[in-house]
Amino acid sequence: MIKNIIFDLGNVILNIDTKLSETEFGKYGLNNFGELYTLAAQSEIFDRLETGSISPEGFFAEFRNITGSDLPDEVIRHCWNALIMDYPKERLELLQKLKPKYRTFLLSNTNKIHYDYYTEILVGQFGINGLEALLEKAYFSHEVGMKKPDPEIFKFVLLKSELVPAETLFIDDNRDNIITAEKLGIQTIWLKDNNLEKLEIWNSLI
Repeated sequence: MIKNIIFDLGNVILNIDTKLSETEFGKYGLNNFGELYTLAAQSEIFDRLETGSISPEGFFAEFRNITGSDLPDEVIRHCWNALIMDYPKERLELLQKLKPKYRTFLLSNTNKIHYDYYTEILVGQFGINGLEALLEKAYFSHEVGMKKPDPEIFKFVLLKSELVPAETLFIDDNRDNIITAEKLGIQTIWLKDNNLEKLEIWNSLI
């Protein structure tokens, strides 16, 4: 029996598209963000940003150094946030329906820059005071200092919220994250088509 549901964020609740950041960076002369991302990954600044071990300001400075650009902080912030698209209203309504009946959680690889931006969207467009208002608890990688698919972040969530793995459903669009969860005995749904609100499982749970 499912008593707890853990949701991923990107392309599960919130629509994202990294190509949009690539396009925006291109407008400022940084062509092919995919290569830049790979280059930056060699210094692990994206990993460090997602685990909170580098500040946004430190990230901006190191990004400039790696790319050889002189882009101001706010331009980098704008381009980096461009990948964040929208919250489909149906998904937010789904979370609101589930919360009274199940213990619901968020487990997201994210960072402070994106967190501030998608929280601002949620408040501005829907009057909802952050994702935390829609769930029992939200776990963000940059706050807990770990990220998926590291088993330790799953163990942390299970322990912190006192969840029984067999009673817990985890929904994510990343196969590696799903594999880790399954090894820990958690029930899973690998969301391949960005169609959270259309999953048949809701017919039996709501």
